[in-house]
Amino acid sequence: MNTNKYKSILEGLLFAAGDEGLNKKQIRSVLEIDTEMVEHLIDELKYDYEHMDRGIMLVESKNGFHLATKPEHTVYYRKLMESPHISKLSQAALETLAIIAYNQPVTRMEIEEIRGVKSDRPVQTLLSRALIEEVGRKDGVGRPTMFGTSVDFLTYFGLKSIDELPPLTEDINEVDVSEEADLFFRNFDTELNQVNDDQKQ
Repeated sequence: MNTNKYKSILEGLLFAAGDEGLNKKQIRSVLEIDTEMVEHLIDELKYDYEHMDRGIMLVESKNGFHLATKPEHTVYYRKLMESPHISKLSQAALETLAIIAYNQPVTRMEIEEIRGVKSDRPVQTLLSRALIEEVGRKDGVGRPTMFGTSVDFLTYFGLKSIDELPPLTEDINEVDVSEEADLFFRNFDTELNQVNDDQKQ
């Protein structure tokens, strides 16, 4: 059995899983290996990250294992996020923000049902940029977190209130909500960055 090959695959799986991470049972099932081998691969990855000056580390939580950046590098991540180029929101983040704005309060699972893809990273990006915030818990199994837009969201897009969002027709479907709002936000994002560029000149 090629340990390095499985270790490489596991690293890719953890990256793809994002903040949600993977537990030992999931790793065992996907790689089709036994628990002892799973633990061996995890120990090797931990060792690599701790002894090879890597920029990420393997973190264990109650939900399993996930990759994370090292806290001692935080100052550099902050500088990156503050740079003009990085300040632009990605397509995925804009789509997610549009869905939250028009459907708030909304859970991550409801966001994913509309987008059709996992949305952990876009949600985390929007939370880190303070464009959205946790607004409570939904009644039901697991009481999932509900998200809504923040005051910074209004400031970022130059809105006085959420009522200034483009009106949607009564028969518009969820896909249309995402597409129309996404276009609206992208226009605002482009204008905002143009203003920032002009101010720097």
